Amino acid sequence: MTAEFQIKQGLNIPMEGAPGDSFRSVKTKGTVSVYPAEYKKVKFKMLVAEGDAVKQGGVLARRKDQEDFLLRSPVGGTVKEIILGARRSLQEIVIEPNGSDDRETFSAYTADKLLNTSREALLAHLKDTGFMALVRERPFNVIANADHTPKSIFVNGMNTAPFRPDAHLLVRGKEAELQAGLNALTRLTDGPVHLCLASEKSSESDALTQASNVQINYFAGPHPSGNTSTHIHFLDPILPGDFVWTLRVSDVLRIGELLLTGRIPNSQTLMIAGNGVKEDQRGYLTVTTGTPLAEALDGALIEGETRVIRGDALYGEAADPKAGVCFYDQGYVVLPEDRERHLLGWYAPTTEIFSAHRVVPSAWVKGKRFSFGTNKRGSDRAMVLTGIYDKYVPLDIMVDPLSRACIANDTDEAIALGILETDPEDFALCTFVCPSKTDFGSIVADTLSLIQEEGF
Repeated sequence: MTAEFQIKQGLNIPMEGAPGDSFRSVKTKGTVSVYPAEYKKVKFKMLVAEGDAVKQGGVLARRKDQEDFLLRSPVGGTVKEIILGARRSLQEIVIEPNGSDDRETFSAYTADKLLNTSREALLAHLKDTGFMALVRERPFNVIANADHTPKSIFVNGMNTAPFRPDAHLLVRGKEAELQAGLNALTRLTDGPVHLCLASEKSSESDALTQASNVQINYFAGPHPSGNTSTHIHFLDPILPGDFVWTLRVSDVLRIGELLLTGRIPNSQTLMIAGNGVKEDQRGYLTVTTGTPLAEALDGALIEGETRVIRGDALYGEAADPKAGVCFYDQGYVVLPEDRERHLLGWYAPTTEIFSAHRVVPSAWVKGKRFSFGTNKRGSDRAMVLTGIYDKYVPLDIMVDPLSRACIANDTDEAIALGILETDPEDFALCTFVCPSKTDFGSIVADTLSLIQEEGF
C-alpha cells in the first residue's frame, strides 16, 4: 500500500553549499569520546573508572532508571578521563584506543529470522547494546519507552531542510542492513511501519523504494514536508494516550548492522555542507563515533571564523569545536560567522540577500541560491501577533495562539491547541521568517518539557 501527499504550506530556503555525493573516510588519530549528556533527561551511572580497560562494545554506564539499558564503548582501549558536570552528572567519557580487535559480541540474526523474533527479545537486545536510544517516541520526542506499544512507527527518508543527508545515498551498499532494520521494526508495533520518502525521487529503484514489509509513503512540497510531524499528521495523527515511535533511515541502517553482525557499529556516515565548507569537501564522510570534530573536519573548512552547526541550518545547534562526533549526529552545516552590522539590514536594495517577505529585489529572482551567514540582520523585539506563520506550518495548528499559550505557561490551552502533535523543529521556519526574531522552537520546547514533567 502506498500513499502520496502534496504539501502546500512551507518554504524552501535557497541556500548555497549543498553537499555533493562523494564519500570519504577519516581515520581517528587520538582519543574518542562518549557523551552521556547528549541523551536528554536521562541520567547514567558510571560502571568503569579512569584507567580501566574496555573492549569495543564494552559496558561504560547504565541508565539509573533502567538497569538493562547500557551505554557501550565504540572502541577498545583505556578509559583516560571521566568528565562530570553539575551535581556530578556524567558528561563525557574519554577513551584512548589501543587498536585491538577484541570486542563484545551479541546475538546475530538473518533478515528473515527477524520477522519471527519476539518483540521482547528485540527490545532487550536494543537496550543491552544502547541502540534503543535511536528509537524516539512521540509525544515529546524522547527515547522510546519499551513498556509502551506504539500504534505505528515512522521512518523518515527525506531531507527537505537545509541541509540533511540524502537517504538514497546512505543506503547504497547497505541494502541488507536497511531491510533487516525494517523487519525488526515490524516486530515492535501492532500497527504499520511507515517509510516516508520524497516524491521527486519515487522513480529511483533502490532499497528504499523497493523496501518490503512496510508502507511506503511519498510527500511532495516545500519544507517542512520532510519533517516527521508532517508525516504523522497526515498518516496517523496522535490522539490522547497514543504513542508513535520514530527513526531516521540512518538509524535503521545502524540497527540493521547491529542485528546482522552481532557487533556494535562503531562508525557513522556524516554529511558536511554549507558555504563554510570548501566546495570540494562538501559531501559525506565515515568516522568512528566519538572522533574529535577537529579531526573529522580537518582541512574541510574555509579560511576565517565559521560556526559548525550540528544538524540542519534551520534547527541545528552550535557544536563545540573541541567536542567529538555524538551518537545522534547525522551531519554538520558550517556557516561563516557574520558579526557585522549591515546597512539597512533586510531592506538593502540588493539581489544578494534572501527574504521570505519580498522586501528586497532578490524576491523576484527565480532559481538563485544565496550565501547565508550567522547574522540575523535584526535585533530581538517584542512578538507581534501577525498571523503570517500559519502558511509555513502544514499541521492543523494556529501558531500565534499556541505561542501565546506557551509564553503564558498555559499548558492546558497549549494541549488543546495541538502542541502534543508537534516537535520544536516544526516551528523553525516560523523563526526564520519572523520579523521579531522570535525563537519559536525554544518556546515550544520549554512548554513540552513542562507538560512532560507535570503530566496531562
